[in-house]
Amino acid sequence: MLEYWMEDKKPFPYILKEVTRNLFLIALGSVICALAVNAILIPKQFFGAGFTGIALLIHYLTPFIPVAVLYFILNIPVYALGWMYVGRRFFFYSIPGMLIFSAALAWVHIPLPVNDKILCALLAGIIIGTGSGIILKSLGSAGGLDILSVILLKRFSVRLGTTILAFNFCILATGAFLFSLENALYTLIYIYVNSQLVNIVVSGLSQRKAVYIISPQWEPISKNIMEHIQRGVTIIQGRGAFTGRDQHILYTVITFQELSRVKDLVRKLDPDAFMVVSETLEVMGKRIGNQPHW
Repeated sequence: MLEYWMEDKKPFPYILKEVTRNLFLIALGSVICALAVNAILIPKQFFGAGFTGIALLIHYLTPFIPVAVLYFILNIPVYALGWMYVGRRFFFYSIPGMLIFSAALAWVHIPLPVNDKILCALLAGIIIGTGSGIILKSLGSAGGLDILSVILLKRFSVRLGTTILAFNFCILATGAFLFSLENALYTLIYIYVNSQLVNIVVSGLSQRKAVYIISPQWEPISKNIMEHIQRGVTIIQGRGAFTGRDQHILYTVITFQELSRVKDLVRKLDPDAFMVVSETLEVMGKRIGNQPHW
């Protein structure tokens, strides 16, 4: 296992710091998720999400088998996919992640004084979405659907929250058929909030914006972006369809926090500039990239 870190030829203190940081994120996220599972999902008979949801459905049918044991067993086959399709570091970090989460499910039992089912669904989505996002901010996961989500993200650019939401509709349908449609609807609220929080924690806080600027003052604008915002600018040659004049189109990718500074800069240099700001799904690059390093 150590060879995958040694390949980078980084000093041992850096490797130790990296491993400690990632295991801490995995442990913290696992404890947060387990807290909501034991304090909200099981007492309220919600169906859960991902492999935890499958484990809960089986647990409701066979209450004598603990959720922690079921979750551990369900994760064994999915690790074959992790080995074949996901990076080795992610795979090796996910092994302790799965063990930590299984242990947290068995040991973390803290009651939460919330009785209303809608509030419970919202709270569970916030807690588990935050915990799952923290885990995925590391170089590993807690196993289960996290591994499948990362495979789809890497191979097909499907957002993590989207995969989680789609997969869990199957669990909801099964739970509604076997147990209670009402609890399935409460679980739907929890799953939706969960998926949104995962997207926010993993990529939303490091969101990138693609900016297009068309202005006669393209030269000073591009110079100021490079000097004051310290972002690269690409100049695209274009032609106005109505005027027939040649145009210089500036293209740059910036962080969300830098957007207001770019707007102010453009307004000062050319109040009549045409500027388009668009969302980005992922950005790969050494200085501006926000793609997780799985």
